Formats: sequence, structure tokens, C-alpha cells
Amino acid sequence: MCSFKKRALLAVGVLLALLQGVVQAAGYVDVLDLPAKPSALAPRSPLLDLVRAGQRLIAVGQRGHILYSDDAGKNWQQAAVPVSSDLNAVHFPSAEQGWAVGNDGVVLHSSDAGVTWSKQLDGRQIGELVLEHYSALAAAEPDNEQWATLAGEGQRLIEEGADKPFLDVWFANDQLGYVVGVFNLILRTTDGGQSWTPFQDRTDNPQGLHLNAIAFTGDALYIAGEQGLLRKWDDRLERFIALATPYEGSYFGIVGQPGEVLAYGLRGHVFRSADGGYTWSQLDSGLQVSITAATVDADGHYRLFTQAGHMLVAQGGGARLQLVPQQEQSPVAGATLAADGSLVLAGSRGTRVLSVEQDLKK
Repeated sequence: MCSFKKRALLAVGVLLALLQGVVQAAGYVDVLDLPAKPSALAPRSPLLDLVRAGQRLIAVGQRGHILYSDDAGKNWQQAAVPVSSDLNAVHFPSAEQGWAVGNDGVVLHSSDAGVTWSKQLDGRQIGELVLEHYSALAAAEPDNEQWATLAGEGQRLIEEGADKPFLDVWFANDQLGYVVGVFNLILRTTDGGQSWTPFQDRTDNPQGLHLNAIAFTGDALYIAGEQGLLRKWDDRLERFIALATPYEGSYFGIVGQPGEVLAYGLRGHVFRSADGGYTWSQLDSGLQVSITAATVDADGHYRLFTQAGHMLVAQGGGARLQLVPQQEQSPVAGATLAADGSLVLAGSRGTRVLSVEQDLKK
């Protein structure tokens, strides 16, 4: 009898679980259609990037959280966002106009300095966009096998669904911009995101490596990616050309000033070029921890941050890196300079503010 009761209770439990699953399935809403939930804890939740837009700071992160601050990062307000996808990067070419990108192929736009956002693109559209673009080129040039191959990539994106993340975004102005992501996913817009053109054929990346970062720095537009990928925009050829790289590991970012560019990434690797990326020399970070964020302070010093929370500073021309001790050390994913000159960081514990006064050894 006892055994019968156990079996009966188990059957009831299985039935209830199945019914619960049906209810949950019926109530499922795709994160691409689910607005980000307002949360008082958002400023302390994981954030992956931040930028300065005029006097305002804007940070993006998990579950579609976008925050903005008008007092140099001391207090934050949550923006209205139409998706709950994790957001990986944000860029504002002006104080009002900005774009954010993230998982599920999402591209968001704000025209009011980050207070409200609208969706311009998501992964459910990208496959069709790529397929249509390269199918048209294949029809016009049937002997060009590249077009058929890239059209096939579009079909694959359709079949696999909206799961390919964009990892970075950069806009020259309120019209011209790029979004980059996994497996050589790169799109360009010339009308502020109203339409997008696939740029896989304009990027030297036959292996389809991930494109981790895009930035205009020094004197040119660069892309950094996995397995030592470094690319630079060539105005004459109208494409991103390959640069010889001294490293076979992943680069996570690019930072620089006129006449100089630094590429940083896995296991503390930092490389410097003073000739537009054609030759590189390694800078000794003294660390084996990945460098995940960087910015330039008001004195022109590079500030590089690791996934463990270290801060490295390169003074002047960036020839030497100095480790600066930190009172609070937590993972950093984004860094920028506030209007008052302080450093504001974003990471796994949200945002925090650093004073840069007298933290460099003379």
C-alpha cells in the first residue's frame, strides 16, 4: 500500500510538473520582445560597458539594463529599454545620439542621450538580411564563389536562429556606423541604423574569427578579435585589411591617441604601434590576467584594467606600464572618464568611481 501511495504521489507530481511546464510555455516571451525590468539593484548588477555622452555617463549590461548618470557616476537612473537581452557595448558619437548592442543580434538606438531606447535590429532579421544581400550579388556575378558562400552563411544564420551576439559598436557620426560580433559578423549603416549592409566581404577574415572590438583610435579605425586578429580600415581599398600581428591569442580592445595605438587582451598582453599598426612592440604588464577595458585620462595617460580589477597606467607615450594598487579590486569590463576628471568603471559589481589624483609615482 505504501508503495502504491508513493507511485500515486509521484504520478501526481509528474502531472503537476507537466502542467506547470505548459503554463510556463504558454506564458513565454522572447527576451527580444520583453522590456527590461526596472530594478533598484540595477546599478549594482553586472555591467559590461560604459561611455560618456556630453556631460552624461551611460552604462549597459545584463538583462537589458541601461543606466545613465548626470553627476559623474555618483547616482544612476535606469533607462527605458525594449529588450531584456544582455547588452555588451555602447557608443555615443554625440551627446544625444547613441547605439548599444548585445546578445541575440540586438541593436538599440537612443536619440535623447540614453533616456529611452528603440530596437533597430535583432537576430531574427540578420540572417534574412545577409542572405538577401549576398544572393543579389551572386545573381549578378554567378562565377564569383564568394557570394554563394556568404549567401550560405545567411541561410545558416536563419536556420540557427537569433543567437549570435554583437560584441561592439562604433559610430563616426549620427549616420555612419558599424556593429561587430561573433564569426565575422559585421554590418555597416550609412543612415543611422535605418538600414544595414553586411560587410563580411569587406573584412579580411577568411577563418570567420570573432570580432571582439571596433574603435577609431590614433588615426584610423581598427578591429580586434580572437587568435591575434587585427584589422584596419583602408580608405583606398574600402575594406578592413589584415595587419601582421605579434600574438596568436585574443585581443579584447584597442585604445590610442594620434600617432599611437595599443592593442590589449588575453593573459595581460599589451602591444604598442607607432606606425599605424604595421609594426608592434610588446609592453610588459607584469600580469597573467586578461586586460578587458581601457581609457585615456585627462593627462593623456592610458588606464588599462583587468578582469581581476588591476589598474595599469602608461604615462606619456605609453612605453612603460605601471601597476597602481587599488583599495577595491573587482572585475572591470568598461572604463571611461567623467566630466569632472574622475574614472568611472563598470563590471561584475556594477559601477564605481575612482579618483586619479596623485596615484602615479613620480
